[in-house]
Amino acid sequence: MRRSTAVTPSSARTSADPKVDGRLAAIGRFCFRHRRWVLGFWAVILVIGVLIGGRVFEGSVAGASSSASEADRGSAVVTAADPAKGTLTAVVDGRPVDDQAVKDAVTRATAEITAMPGVSSAGDAYGSDPSAAALRSADGDASLVSVRMADDSTTAQADAVTHRLADITADGAKVTVGGDLVLQDEVKKQTEKDTRFGEIVTLPLTLIVMVLVFGGLSAASLPVIGAVASVGGALLAMFGFSKIMDIDTSVLPIATVLGLGLSIDYALLMVNRFREERGHGAGIAAAVERTAATAGRTVAFSGLTVAVALAGLFVFTSPVLGAVAAAGVSVVVIAVAAAITLVPALLGFAGSRIRTPTAPVSDEGFFSRTVRRVRKRAVPVALACTALLVAAGAPFLHADMRNTGAAVLPASSAGRQVAETIDQRFPGASAAPITVVVESSATVAQAYADDVVSKLPGVSGVRAVTPVSDTVSTIDVLVHGDPQGGQAKQVVKELRADRGGLTTQVTGGAASVVDFQHELLTRGPIALGLVALGTLVLLFLMTGSVVMPVKALLMNLLSLGASLGALTLVFQDGWFSGLLGVSSTGGLETFIPVLVFAFAFGLSMDYEVFLLARIKELRDRGHSNAESVELGVQRSGRIITSAALLMVIVFAGFALGDMLMVKQMGIALAVAVAVDATLVRCLLVPATMSFFGDFNWWAPAPLRRLHNRIGLSEHVELPDIAPAVLPIPRPAAETLVPTTP
Repeated sequence: MRRSTAVTPSSARTSADPKVDGRLAAIGRFCFRHRRWVLGFWAVILVIGVLIGGRVFEGSVAGASSSASEADRGSAVVTAADPAKGTLTAVVDGRPVDDQAVKDAVTRATAEITAMPGVSSAGDAYGSDPSAAALRSADGDASLVSVRMADDSTTAQADAVTHRLADITADGAKVTVGGDLVLQDEVKKQTEKDTRFGEIVTLPLTLIVMVLVFGGLSAASLPVIGAVASVGGALLAMFGFSKIMDIDTSVLPIATVLGLGLSIDYALLMVNRFREERGHGAGIAAAVERTAATAGRTVAFSGLTVAVALAGLFVFTSPVLGAVAAAGVSVVVIAVAAAITLVPALLGFAGSRIRTPTAPVSDEGFFSRTVRRVRKRAVPVALACTALLVAAGAPFLHADMRNTGAAVLPASSAGRQVAETIDQRFPGASAAPITVVVESSATVAQAYADDVVSKLPGVSGVRAVTPVSDTVSTIDVLVHGDPQGGQAKQVVKELRADRGGLTTQVTGGAASVVDFQHELLTRGPIALGLVALGTLVLLFLMTGSVVMPVKALLMNLLSLGASLGALTLVFQDGWFSGLLGVSSTGGLETFIPVLVFAFAFGLSMDYEVFLLARIKELRDRGHSNAESVELGVQRSGRIITSAALLMVIVFAGFALGDMLMVKQMGIALAVAVAVDATLVRCLLVPATMSFFGDFNWWAPAPLRRLHNRIGLSEHVELPDIAPAVLPIPRPAAETLVPTTP
């Protein structure tokens, strides 16, 4: 018999809303009750993060180096012998070098710059020094003015020199100023610009998608607010790290995009569970508590799996990877903290305005029908998906790693234009593919160059032997073919094998690539092993199975391969480069595949946890393997697809920027998430779980007993809600609603 009951204010707890045990439920209760304080705390974090943490871009280092590799040690030896903060270089083009007006303007500027504070030395094509010839272009229509800034020079002094170089005037002559210092400054500014652009583009789009998902602005706005707050916290954390370690500029947008994506996903999961609990009849306070106990547990477990994947980067000695690991793990922690504290507080404020579903999610729909079709053809579907993913990843087998250099900047960048002009028109002034640092006099270095270096196969010549000090000299080595190609790398190895009895360090672009590849080969398996072990242990603790963790690991590797294959096709082979607004550099930035692996692996495990947790919950409630898979995919499919779509939007938004490394990360991660949420979760996972059957849940008896004692459960048993109180569809002090006794 149906009756009408007056509903108490929805924020109050009633006897129909029994208390939920557990720490996360307690956190949810605390944050709901003290929501003003919690919101105030995160508001302070956001303000401080924007005002102080935003300065992390200023303190970041463009191209952070480490003394761990020989290439970096060689650079350090040169810097110690002749310290300099960097170089500023002006290209004077458009008039013949021997034109008197051009000569007068250039020599006058060089003389003035030499006398300016902070300048170590300045040279032009008109000097008497033998090196002046290298500052004249091969066609005689352009020249360089090269300025070395002293190690203790200030930014203001460098800016003054830059302005004076730009003021070189002669009718018809065009001056472009670049050099190391300009490149570093442009990388910082462009990275910050791309990061801001990515945030501005993605947040409104994600808000629109979430309005469609939740059917209302109130619920949709909460994940955006949570994401903004967590980004403020992430900036503050990275600013703190920048005070104790070098943070490469490229790390900042990578950490920001991860923080945005995870924060939105986690808040989406929390809000969705809140709506479900309200739909089951819980009041706002009880729904927040139950959401924290269930979805909060999912968020915490998911964050742990992502952090484990990123922690594998700590194995490497590269400062870039170490900084990404530190920043990434801190961003994950902040995203989880925002989800389990800020979101419950926000639900306390907006819960009454969040539209409540009138009926539970149907167990019959697109995803359940898809699973049934897949189950009938499990083996062919699994084989077809595996073959497709392997084929998609095959291009990565011929991927070429390289230091991109100035090409990371857009073509309109002055620093890139100067660098490319020097490479194309000033063969004597361009950076040598390989530089040998000899810790001895120039005479000894010349003898080594003549007797050993010039005779090595692959060496096309020795361009110069330059004394840096009385005890340090450098040898510029030219090679046949690609300056960072296979032959150049072989020359590096030969130079290191035959040092002529001298103390030498082989450095330069090709040497840096060789060193990184060596680190990847020696430390990569260790990192992969630790990540795989951590992942297997975590999934075993959650599922009690040894089969499903292994399958999850293999499937994640397949989806990762597809992502890396797409990266190779676009950025190395030039496929769709025009459509995507990128230019092929002939290879991939050395550390990008490693970062893609760590980030994409973590995100894939994120969705794996979402799906397996729901399937395991159904299995524990007595459903068969087939029923658990079908219902689990149906009930989680919509939220996983929505989360993946939002993540793709975030990554694609950052890929629209102009920094090459940000583009590479954005496109690779967007592909990884799209493939994982569609091909893997909707087809491959159901197919493999169907033909494995009950064997999915197998574990040796000792491990089963271990899991019974220490196993983790993503879900918790919630007390039943009495049907005395049903959700309020819209704000109201008192409403009469039909209930069922």
